[in-house]
Amino acid sequence: MKPKRVSKDEYYLGIAKEVSRRSTCFRRSIGAIIIRDDQIISTGYVGAPRKTKSSFEHGFCLRDRLKIPHGHRYELCRSVHAEQNAIINAARAGVSLLGGDIYIYGSSHESQETIDAFPCFICKKMIINAGLRRVVCSTSEDKMKIFSVNEWIKEWQEGDIIDDAHQYG
Repeated sequence: MKPKRVSKDEYYLGIAKEVSRRSTCFRRSIGAIIIRDDQIISTGYVGAPRKTKSSFEHGFCLRDRLKIPHGHRYELCRSVHAEQNAIINAARAGVSLLGGDIYIYGSSHESQETIDAFPCFICKKMIINAGLRRVVCSTSEDKMKIFSVNEWIKEWQEGDIIDDAHQYG
């Protein structure tokens, strides 16, 4: 009897899960990887900008201290989102993302339970402008949700960003 071989999407989402272990956020551990032509071209996790102190180093979450709910006031967070870091890291290496796929895995930092790791509006806009094709996200049911970036664009052309059906937080 042959062992079950995981799909490519399961394989890459598993790698994103491993990347998430580097996160320095008290609320969430999130990792992202970008694949193009069946190769990993970039990774990113939630963390403070390079050479600055993370929430772990400060010993507290600024947004928790200010009682800011999940999904709000990202500009007051010390961290850069995993998706943003993956896109930035590709740019630093001079690698094109056009036509690639991004895999995003997230879990609660405290419980380690898998969460719906859907990108926030800021990250969605960056993913669209980076030219990525698909977004594969972990879900709280230990499954995955696959989004077509072209579908996001179509939905926002017909409605507006606020009408988006799958929102983070």
